[in-house]
Amino acid sequence: MEFTEAYKLTGPCCFSPNSRFIAVAVDYRLVIRDTQSFKVVQLFSCLDKISYIEWALDSEYILCGLYKRPMIQAWSLTQPEWTCKIDEGPAGIAYARWSPDSRHILTTSDFQLRLTVWSLLNTACVHVQWPKHASKGVAFTQDGKFAAICTRRDCKDYINLLSCQTWEIMGVFAVDTLDLADIEWSPDDSAIVIWDSPLEYKVLIYSPDGRCLFKYQAYESGLGVKSVSWSPCGQFLAVGSYDQMLRVLSHLTWKTFAEFMHLSTVRGPCFAPVFKEVDEPLQLDMSELCLNDDFMQSNSEDAPDGHFRVRYEVMEVPISLPSQKPPADKPNPKQGIGLMSWSRDSQYICTRNDSMPTALWIWDIHRLELAAILVQKDPIRAAAWDPTGARIVVCTGSSHLYMWTPSGAYCVSNPLPQFNITDLKWNSDGSCLLLKDKESFCCAAVDVLPESSDYSSDD
Repeated sequence: MEFTEAYKLTGPCCFSPNSRFIAVAVDYRLVIRDTQSFKVVQLFSCLDKISYIEWALDSEYILCGLYKRPMIQAWSLTQPEWTCKIDEGPAGIAYARWSPDSRHILTTSDFQLRLTVWSLLNTACVHVQWPKHASKGVAFTQDGKFAAICTRRDCKDYINLLSCQTWEIMGVFAVDTLDLADIEWSPDDSAIVIWDSPLEYKVLIYSPDGRCLFKYQAYESGLGVKSVSWSPCGQFLAVGSYDQMLRVLSHLTWKTFAEFMHLSTVRGPCFAPVFKEVDEPLQLDMSELCLNDDFMQSNSEDAPDGHFRVRYEVMEVPISLPSQKPPADKPNPKQGIGLMSWSRDSQYICTRNDSMPTALWIWDIHRLELAAILVQKDPIRAAAWDPTGARIVVCTGSSHLYMWTPSGAYCVSNPLPQFNITDLKWNSDGSCLLLKDKESFCCAAVDVLPESSDYSSDD
């Protein structure tokens, strides 16, 4: 892998959907860089510090959330003189997002008083009263024609279906939830999945016309659903729960056909490899070198890894995974499936049980078995699948990247000094990774994933 130099940031950064640009927040400025040369192609000055940025799907427009003010500013890459400012006044702005047509911005006011659709084409705006959440509870169909917006009134949850062309309400129906947590369209736009708050274990499947197709409840006592995700092919619905179980439902019957348990001790028979991150001292032959004390002291201070590199070691079972028991008297316990992500081909799904934050589980849905476990030294910060194939990249806040493919796992060291990777994102074609530190970012060029990899844990 080839790494670029580090560039400054003070807030979010992300690729444009077409992967041609990188948008970076640096205090009051929005910096747009070219992904090939990394030269600054546009520089926009905002009225306050940038808290949030989001590209329009056509990569022509970009919005900046100035939530401290609160205000939204939008910019055009093709027309730098064009600008847009959205200010809700006393209502405030808690969150903003683009519509699929890249010509409308949806904002949610403070205290979820209303959701407003702002048009960039004219001065028209549409209001939806009492949205359930600020950043959640809004989902668009894959074809971008309809939006489902969750609202709450008279102590009951509703789904509002809006046309994304006219922004007229096409229908409203109540849903059988006590405290709706979020909503998501199926990949084929034929169904809507809704799940309740953790206090109520309930997953409901609705048709767009408001008919309840299925209700799913795995158990009644204890905290319930923590994460829900459709597979890209639309055939599977994964449900992660606080009971440390991953359950996969079929779209044909809405019945559970796979259940995967995250145990703190992995026992045999287990045919999946367990890759554990271990330190490996650098083997340096210094017998013929004569270095003064000042040189040795300065280099030992500059070496963030203490002259160590890391590699994966394949462990034998049984093996106990590092785990922690959350306190029973505090809300939002760190347990259950907090991270869950499908591979592009829908064959694999990765999970992290929050009570075992250093372990990433990779499951093979086609074979209904565990494919691998990655055991890191530090808690897993982020994990992202290659958008073009079965390869996942993991970061833990260290200076290393960790990769897994069906052929094995390996570690990559970031050569930049004092650069600890806290977050990562792929570009759209899987050729580049955007890596974030607290105050800087860099990019890493990645080889295209071959059809048959020969990676091993020693690479």
